[in-house]
Amino acid sequence: MLEAEVTKDAVRTKYRELALIAVEESGECGCGSSCGCGAGSACFGPGDYADQDLDLVPGAAVAASLGCGNPLAVAALRAGETVLDLGSGGGIDVLLSARRVGAQGKVYGLDMTDEMLRLACRNAAEAGATNVEFLKGEIEDIPLPPASVDVVISNCVINLSTDKAQALAEAARVLRPGGRFAVTDVVADADLDEATRRDLEAWTGCIAGALTRDQYRDLLERAGFGDVEVTETHRVHPRAGSAIIRARKPAR
Repeated sequence: MLEAEVTKDAVRTKYRELALIAVEESGECGCGSSCGCGAGSACFGPGDYADQDLDLVPGAAVAASLGCGNPLAVAALRAGETVLDLGSGGGIDVLLSARRVGAQGKVYGLDMTDEMLRLACRNAAEAGATNVEFLKGEIEDIPLPPASVDVVISNCVINLSTDKAQALAEAARVLRPGGRFAVTDVVADADLDEATRRDLEAWTGCIAGALTRDQYRDLLERAGFGDVEVTETHRVHPRAGSAIIRARKPAR
């Protein structure tokens, strides 16, 4: 396996660069030159969002959308809820969530790079979103108190973590009892080869670090979640697919 700090630095560097690219581009693929676009893999980007949703957010937020799905399609957000987006990037899911929860709700976006946070704040200002807040931090150490959000969402980010057990435990910590975990992420086939697992570019491209379905289910249950579902939606690599992952924190 790759060394954790080397991997984390590579992820941080790549997404800093992609934030800068997104400032200059909109309406493109959004994934740069090494995020899974190529032979045998699908292009990561905003393709799973409805056109009417993309029309509601600034072009730079769309250009910075690097996900493998659309977590809002499965999160079933309700007015007045508090939402946390792990790895919020340019803010597309934060801004769309803000519309769904309304003025009485609140949406936090968490990202570890200053460049993405600056881009997200600019996009929020352009969109006129007043019920959002962007936080700097890592998903393994979320800067929010326990039981402070109703829903945790994320789009193709948890696979990038070097400590997924801790990231999922943190998601459980900040959720209120009965809270929902609704993310899209890459899941790997059990036979994903070791050469790919050790490839740093494949890690930053969302493949090498992906959990298998059984591993995802096990880590969520160990973190205290119930009602765990892992459902693949489409292939993004010969040995990996995009999946919807849902779970719920017990009500007590």
